[in-house]
Amino acid sequence: MKFAIYLPNCMQVPAMTQPWEHELAGRDIAEVARTAEELGFSAVLLPEHFVTPTSHLELSGNHYFHATTAQGFIAGATSTIRVGSMVSIFPLHHPVVSAKSLATLDWFSGGRAFATLGVGWLKEEFDILGVPFNKRGRLADEYLAAMFELWHSDSPTFEGEFVSFKDVAFGPKPIQRPHPPLWMGGDADAVLRRAARFGDGWAPWLTQPDDLPARLDYLRSQPGFDDRPFSIFYSMAALSVGAEHAVVSDPAAVTSRSPQEVIDQCGRLADLGVTDTWVAAPPVTGLEAYLDHMRWVATEVIPKVD
Repeated sequence: MKFAIYLPNCMQVPAMTQPWEHELAGRDIAEVARTAEELGFSAVLLPEHFVTPTSHLELSGNHYFHATTAQGFIAGATSTIRVGSMVSIFPLHHPVVSAKSLATLDWFSGGRAFATLGVGWLKEEFDILGVPFNKRGRLADEYLAAMFELWHSDSPTFEGEFVSFKDVAFGPKPIQRPHPPLWMGGDADAVLRRAARFGDGWAPWLTQPDDLPARLDYLRSQPGFDDRPFSIFYSMAALSVGAEHAVVSDPAAVTSRSPQEVIDQCGRLADLGVTDTWVAAPPVTGLEAYLDHMRWVATEVIPKVD
């Protein structure tokens, strides 16, 4: 099992964000990332939205970053830890720009970039940006194919419904081969099909833990799934968040202060097929207490979970 850190104050969603996080600045978030690196966590993660309709402010807040830009800042503040998004709203990015931004991040970070790609759920955000919400799945599939063509080919050529290019050169290529790992975020069958075809991992959000084995069987049965390394990310903290960031009172989402209970939680996830997780902090009083929780996980939990 690998353990990641969801960076604090990269969103202000009441279902997941603690009030003290609102006071953190970039230097504080960079300190969390450096501490995660020093403690041996595998990755740091951050979300993305561009605008929030006022009708969603109560549950979603309006504090989000452009994921790849923020990843670049965090990569510059660290040396070895992997820097990922969770999730980037892929259909809202032109694939040529996505290919360039992720390749740039991977190049400057020395091959530490990865991204979790989702198709989005907030229709108003798509409407504001002029992207057809009802075509977002088709856009994502075509954009992935186009991005792979730019990353993998020395003479990229692509002809699709939404994007076309020829007689172009693209460089630098990503350092990681064949490309930075891409996890697919979401719960629908289409997400699993996309993960099987294009992905290096799957990150469900609303799927219940007991449903994971059946969903993984479906994933493995899809065209494109092969023996490449494949990650499954799941955190019990997701159980506190319902559709559209609704607050859910699921006791399983609360992180215990007992090492053995957390070890047992992580072991259960591993038995269900999970390879990567985040142990969210219980309510704490501030940044130093949050860092102490990270140290606690690193010393009391990680060494005891296979």
